[in-house]
Amino acid sequence: MDKKNILEAAKKWFRASVATHHISNTEKLINPQNFNINPFTTVYLANFLTGNSSPESIAKALLFPRVLGTSISTTFGNGIQQFTHDVLGAFGSTTHGIDIEFTDKIDGYKKYCQLKSGPNTINKDDVETIAGHFNGVIHLARTNHVRVTHGDMIVGVIYGEPHQLNGHYKRISSQYNFPIHTGKDFWHRLTGDEYFYHDLIVAIGSVAVEADYSHEFQDIIKQLAATETIQNMSNHN
Repeated sequence: MDKKNILEAAKKWFRASVATHHISNTEKLINPQNFNINPFTTVYLANFLTGNSSPESIAKALLFPRVLGTSISTTFGNGIQQFTHDVLGAFGSTTHGIDIEFTDKIDGYKKYCQLKSGPNTINKDDVETIAGHFNGVIHLARTNHVRVTHGDMIVGVIYGEPHQLNGHYKRISSQYNFPIHTGKDFWHRLTGDEYFYHDLIVAIGSVAVEADYSHEFQDIIKQLAATETIQNMSNHN
């Protein structure tokens, strides 16, 4: 798959799998039951944000962190398998526990890669799972007299910088000696283009031109503000 096709596939994936689901998840937030509401901090945050605790201010204090933070981050993270299929399908692997296989354009060796979305997207249990998959591939390769080293088993992190990696990623590298290639480094190795990561960010960012949801979002704020739960919080303050 060439550069142009990867970038076009990335735009199509982001539009269909991230933007569409983000809108769908946002539209569900007209119901207060979709929030774990702390009436003390929510009212405080409403005043902090707007200078008052009107129903609309409370609705904004609830909606903004969800819609602009956790919602889109979760949607992006959950879409990583679809990203692998839609955007990097040409590199797909049939090896158990491996997402893609490719020839590293920097060192020339074949790489077996598990993809992760960002620098904070694995936990403690993931470390042993990844190491187990990687060691299994190495042992099978040795049995079949195929050259596969620890350096050929990698974790590719789609975005971020090496210094942003959480401690669990660092354990994969320090304890198990499997490389982590993050953001620009990963995409450089995959495509051979040192600037591909920047071009990918620009390509996906171009989808943002289509993402003006401001009018609909104002309606969601009003609908949430009109609910009895939010009205009661405002009336009591």
